[in-house]
Amino acid sequence: MKISKERILTTHVGSLPRPPALLELLLAREEGRPVDEAAFEASAAAAVEQIVAQQVASGIDIVSDGEMSKPSYTIYVRHRVNGIAMTQEAAEKGRRIMVGLDQIEHPDFMERMNQFGRIPFPGCVGPVSYGDTKPLERDLAHLATATGKAAPVEAFVTAPSPGILTRFVIDTYYKNEDAYIEALAKAMRTEYVAIIRAGFLLQIDCPDLGSARHNQYRDKSDAEFIRIAERNVEALNAATEGLPADRMRLHICWGNYEGPHTHDIPLAKIAATCFKARPQAFSFEGANPRHEHEWEDLKSMRIPEDKILIPGVIDSTTNFVEHPRLVAQRIGHYTDIVGRERVIAGADCGFATFAGRMPLIATSVVWSKFKALAEGARIASQRLW
Repeated sequence: MKISKERILTTHVGSLPRPPALLELLLAREEGRPVDEAAFEASAAAAVEQIVAQQVASGIDIVSDGEMSKPSYTIYVRHRVNGIAMTQEAAEKGRRIMVGLDQIEHPDFMERMNQFGRIPFPGCVGPVSYGDTKPLERDLAHLATATGKAAPVEAFVTAPSPGILTRFVIDTYYKNEDAYIEALAKAMRTEYVAIIRAGFLLQIDCPDLGSARHNQYRDKSDAEFIRIAERNVEALNAATEGLPADRMRLHICWGNYEGPHTHDIPLAKIAATCFKARPQAFSFEGANPRHEHEWEDLKSMRIPEDKILIPGVIDSTTNFVEHPRLVAQRIGHYTDIVGRERVIAGADCGFATFAGRMPLIATSVVWSKFKALAEGARIASQRLW
């Protein structure tokens, strides 16, 4: 993993706005309409090439494929993992799980939510195992071609944690969450290994360590939730056993939506659990107004010396474009804690998390935010070197 040796490097969380033509193909496939697979792959390859080039041109050092071929960062697994299918039971239960405590507290806000759009939740209907590797291989090939042309500093590929899959792929088979998460960990290892072997960084998306507290486990206490999070980290560590820690990043968030977030579990309560995970880099929200203050909490806790911080220094849910000086100030909070070499400037979360949802941020604004991120990192670098 490249670190900020000579300047503050920049990255983001993964998903980026998809071209309209590709988006329509994605939605058609998820809705069961016929799709020309050759046309889909050609469109995905072109979109990845374009999105990687745009990231590099905007000043992003560590890029992704934008999750161009995926309907979301989680439910795409139904096209790759055996034992997963679309069922009415899963769709209905999934929507109930996703209602957060802040939405329950503010019903007028809940009426405005359009979180998941047209794509329903799949369900686990049989034993899970990794099946068709061809979509994964195509994704990795598309990114390899794109990065070969654009020459970024480095590239990463996202994959969901076993824990977050229990939330988005509703279990109707195992009927035991411990058994289900163990099976998911064994299945997803195939994808984790393939990403690293292809030469990319592996980013494991773990909102189960953050946002799951106020929706999936909203009836639990904080102490009960932390025990669940500890179990999920153990499953993640088992799934990544033997993989190099310095080729992996872990991302947490509290739900990528503009809302009250009044029931988010504080970072101070879950950070120690997150730091037990094997990935070297820790990506987290640090720009939105419900969590920006938490750099003070990190300042007062013990952060393992081998960990690299990737704080969000631009927000992913509003169309405000942060001033580069503000970005530089935010970066400085974290370099004061762990030093300049252990900080990479990132974003709070993805910019196109669900293909079926109206984007929160206009596409042109995303690129303006990235340019502000790059300029803020440049300002911070001038101060730090």
